[in-house]
Amino acid sequence: MRAECGELKRGFGECRFTPETLDDLWHLSHLIAPGALVYATTFRAVETPTDKLRPEKPEKRPVRLGLRAERIEFHATTTRLRVAGPIVYGPEPGAYHTFNLEPDTEVSVLRTWRPSDFERIERAVRASTASLVHVLALEEGEAELYRIRQYGPELVTGVTAGSGKGDEGGGRQGFYDRLIELLGQVDGPLVVAGPGFVKEEFAARLRSVAPEISGRTTLAETRRVGKGAVQEAIGNGVLERLAGDAELAREVTLMEEVVRRIATDGAVAYGMAETRRAVEYGAAEQVLVVDRLLRDHAAHAIMESAEQLGASVAVLSSSFEPGERLDALGGVAALLRYRLG
Repeated sequence: MRAECGELKRGFGECRFTPETLDDLWHLSHLIAPGALVYATTFRAVETPTDKLRPEKPEKRPVRLGLRAERIEFHATTTRLRVAGPIVYGPEPGAYHTFNLEPDTEVSVLRTWRPSDFERIERAVRASTASLVHVLALEEGEAELYRIRQYGPELVTGVTAGSGKGDEGGGRQGFYDRLIELLGQVDGPLVVAGPGFVKEEFAARLRSVAPEISGRTTLAETRRVGKGAVQEAIGNGVLERLAGDAELAREVTLMEEVVRRIATDGAVAYGMAETRRAVEYGAAEQVLVVDRLLRDHAAHAIMESAEQLGASVAVLSSSFEPGERLDALGGVAALLRYRLG
């Protein structure tokens, strides 16, 4: 992400963004809040005079428009962010229009910004210089390859070994060779994660037949398999060591602490009502909010109050397991300085 913010007055002002990846579009979907003014170059139908009896199809021309955002929709499968709302600047003011924002589309956003917004911007800009990390979750006879996005693990593909030495897959070595061929198609750092000896055996095969891939591969011991192994590896700090991105690991750690305190009747609050009460009493030290509630008025008020009272605010991705667990607790929680009676 390329980003530049102008002079802000009491947090209000314009920031210009150029998203470069799917991750950047996801970040941008949280930076464009309902009610914000959004400016971008788009195409609008323009009717031109003609002397023909049958009207011609209106020509579409590039035009700079400003919308007041009402609906923001992130579409990972089509690598597109849709922002819809009434036109406030440009031809046909009041008419509804939709921006289809894609990578390399410059967009300006005018709104009041929070500290957590600037943390997100810094993270997106920093991530643009790092290679994507891939994690191979490996167990006996089965493997899943995940691409680590800013919003969590994205499944790329799964590979399953055959049932015996005589099958078309060539047994265990054939299974390993299929995985090596798969890993040869991706760039950047690799992590092989899982329990037991299988990953060490695979790593030995990798060193033998594909030293270049082996040189950018790290092993991570986990108790879980599949997507759970990926989360455990992230929680153990492997992503931070390889890509310098500590945010997903922080989400795992924070949510594990929330669950631990709930289990031990510790200093924690969860759910909208309890968390609001903890913030109002000044007891909240760290507030957690799932990203789907960023446009919820009650959650927004909790975040505003928490920041004003000096508490930290962390936004967890609903596409990653810690965010899913927070969602199940009501979408908001707080780690407290002391227990509330």
